[in-house]
Amino acid sequence: MLKEPSEQQLCQWIRQIEDFPKTLNTLTSHLSTEQKNWCYRPEGWTIKQVVHHCADSHMNSFIRFKLALTEDTPTIKPYFENKWAELPDAIADDINDSILLLNGLHKKWVLLLRSLNKEQLKLEFINPESGKKFNLAETISLYAWHSSHHLAHINNALEAKGRYN
Repeated sequence: MLKEPSEQQLCQWIRQIEDFPKTLNTLTSHLSTEQKNWCYRPEGWTIKQVVHHCADSHMNSFIRFKLALTEDTPTIKPYFENKWAELPDAIADDINDSILLLNGLHKKWVLLLRSLNKEQLKLEFINPESGKKFNLAETISLYAWHSSHHLAHINNALEAKGRYN
């Protein structure tokens, strides 16, 4: 992750974040319930859990951006992703609400990201799990990667065709 990326790199990452919900919807809108329950690796999450996780994770990230923009180096609230992935909303076969949430959330998020100036991109929050400070520019990088990473998981699950279930 780059603490001070170029403007071109930032634009590319923001575009990845912007495109994520549409790409995710294209990849998953035609899936049957059986396919949504395919895993991307042995003992990995199902496609539906990945989609629901992205909604949870990206909501948390959006809130972290707002905290960093309005507070002095806030300490963020971590959460247990693996436990969240077992809650009823994360194992629901219907992924449409998570896709809709991601569509709206990413529109708001991208509007915010494109408004940030160089000083705002340097604002930080503290992750108490690692004790490290992360600035907003590197967090944009992280979530561009996160989006691509989970699209790859879904593609892996589709290629495996239920082999890991």
